[in-house]
Amino acid sequence: MEEMEEELKCPVCGSFYREPIILPCSHNICMACARNILVQTPDAESPRSRRASGSAASDYDYLDLDKMSLYSEADSGYGSYGGFASAPTTPCQKSPNGIRVFPPAVPPPAHPQPQHHLLQHPGSFPPIPRNSCITCPQCHRSLILDERGLRGFPKNRVLEGVVDRYQQSKAAALKCQLCEKSPKEATVMCEQCDVFYCEPCRMRCHPPRGPLAKHRLVPPAQGRVSRQLSPRKISTCTEHELENHSMYCVQCKIPVCYQCLEEGRHSSHEVKALGAMWKLHKGQLSQALNILSERAKEAQEFLVQLRNMVQQIQENSVEFEACLVAQCDALIDALNRRKVQLLSRVNGEHEHKLKVVRDQIAHCTVKLRQTTGLMEYCLEVIKENDPSGFLQISDALIRRVHMTESQWGKATLTPRMTSDFDLTLDSGPLLQTIHQLDFVQMKVPSTVPAAPILQLEECCSSSNSATLSWKQPPLSTVQVEGYILELDDGNGGQFREVYVGKETMCTVDGLHFNSTYNSRVKAFNKTGVSQYSQTLVLQTSESCSFRKGALEYSMSPPIKARPNSFTCVAVAWFTFDPSSAHPDIIFSNDNLTVTCSSYDDRVVLGNTGFSRGVHYWEMTVDRYDNHPDPAFGVARIDTLKDVMLGKDDKAWAMYVDNNRSWFMHNNSHTNRTEGGISKACTVGVLLDLNNRILIFSINDEPQGPIAFEKMEGLLFPAISLNRNVQVTLHSGLAIPEFYIQRHVEHPTSLC
Repeated sequence: MEEMEEELKCPVCGSFYREPIILPCSHNICMACARNILVQTPDAESPRSRRASGSAASDYDYLDLDKMSLYSEADSGYGSYGGFASAPTTPCQKSPNGIRVFPPAVPPPAHPQPQHHLLQHPGSFPPIPRNSCITCPQCHRSLILDERGLRGFPKNRVLEGVVDRYQQSKAAALKCQLCEKSPKEATVMCEQCDVFYCEPCRMRCHPPRGPLAKHRLVPPAQGRVSRQLSPRKISTCTEHELENHSMYCVQCKIPVCYQCLEEGRHSSHEVKALGAMWKLHKGQLSQALNILSERAKEAQEFLVQLRNMVQQIQENSVEFEACLVAQCDALIDALNRRKVQLLSRVNGEHEHKLKVVRDQIAHCTVKLRQTTGLMEYCLEVIKENDPSGFLQISDALIRRVHMTESQWGKATLTPRMTSDFDLTLDSGPLLQTIHQLDFVQMKVPSTVPAAPILQLEECCSSSNSATLSWKQPPLSTVQVEGYILELDDGNGGQFREVYVGKETMCTVDGLHFNSTYNSRVKAFNKTGVSQYSQTLVLQTSESCSFRKGALEYSMSPPIKARPNSFTCVAVAWFTFDPSSAHPDIIFSNDNLTVTCSSYDDRVVLGNTGFSRGVHYWEMTVDRYDNHPDPAFGVARIDTLKDVMLGKDDKAWAMYVDNNRSWFMHNNSHTNRTEGGISKACTVGVLLDLNNRILIFSINDEPQGPIAFEKMEGLLFPAISLNRNVQVTLHSGLAIPEFYIQRHVEHPTSLC
């Protein structure tokens, strides 16, 4: 919460915002501070025309502005200027936040005013002069106020509420409101009087007898909570103060009332419901915060890495110095004079590395504190339940979050300095050349790396994935910056890059089953690329699970299937894929169980695709309310995710309710079949790409005929469901009995 404090302070006075208003540039300022920085422009001709005519300069000549109305259809309530034409007569000041502020330059009155004209009601402000101008203290954009003056700016009630909550959270124990000198700690609060009392003041001012006896006294903490839970203020229109905001203008990006619409102020603009835009912008801000939160986590990890580098640099420095001293002590006295120079160079490199890393730590720490402060402020804003107040600042916050997230790019989270000392001392020269002794290797390696060596004992394949491991040759001293792993297409085709990075182990997923892949690795640095390693041949899974009666067997590739006795199917284990699913899908149970947060159908795919072989999986219905119709089947990776599965031409599905089912592809419904699902039912999907067919079952019984034929290409398991359904996936299963019996005459067609 402490990092957020900078977001809650006025750029002019440096104190917490009091009655903040929103300028058209989306920045905030206190109402009183806005009055303090107002500048009055002349009523007659513009400064530009006076200057052209040669008239004497006045105190307002420095405001070379184009007058603009505060709100208009053309500029959406925004005015700007190029800057001050000449130096102001009053020097600029700096606020406690470091923002340059130009104080008002009010000309002296022609005649002294009577003293009674200067008296005003306590708490009120003097009237705003005509043709007043206000300049944003943060972006220095300026605009001319219209006849409404500062009342034309909307009040930022969301920011005001966040400031109040923050100050209450930072406040100490609640004090009595009736103690005259040093307030004592409050012991109770009267909900009817809305006053905190200490015990002596309560006995004196709020006796337990008499007309105040029926008042309800609560502990101070509870009283603070009840104050915070008071009903929110109704937002009224700045144009029509008696009308509440009910709609939102998308072009102007402001809440409006129905009278604004009737007067035609936004006749050509797109107008939407206030509540709908409130929810939309809250969702956008939440999504942007999630991305920024990930960047903040990466920044925290990066700072830990930088702090560890400081220790590594210290350790490497000590080790290097010890080595250097040992070599220098072995030489004759003439070498000792050179030793001082060499140690100086090492210490210089040491200090340079430390300075670079510490500077980067300081820079990242400041940026992370600012990022954390913005995140906490945005989270507090999201808690607000005032739609119009939220929408007044949501666009600016979303832009700030995106801008801050973009600042945490790859370049920012990369160390500017390595912890290694790439210096090697050559102690071979003769005694007469000691004065020429120098480091022979500096920062840049002079040769390309050697070819990596594959560690065959750690390389393996499992299901439709392959894991490879490699290392540099033991005697290689050349620096390596990274490796490139290449695989062919599984059919002896061209190699393609599947990984580029510094790791020496990589697992490649999503390969074809029952395929042979060739793999190779090469290393690279700034000088160039090494030769390829030896080529390694990897075979993806083609082990088969056989079932006959109640017995199951495992069969390796060299063994042939026995006709009329056994049936084989390639076994694949997979889960649901969060990366390609619709955002409304909710995952649990290690991505094996899914449901949805929406009443509309949403699609989720499996994380493994199939292009050959026979595959069978089941889904158990864990929850089934209000008789929805979930759809089960297969789809391509680019199928629509926000409609029922089978609505487009990239998905093949069976959708089923509690009484019957239909097959659907490209929004075509066929083969209505009696028999539905309920809680605890099991829906099976059998994809036979060898015979190019798709079959469905319910509770181990076939549901209808063969659903689809001529199935080909890369297909992913898929399901669409809404919030009334929850299912759990079971993969890696042998094919069911009804399919074995159907193909008992041609069992090898399933292998």
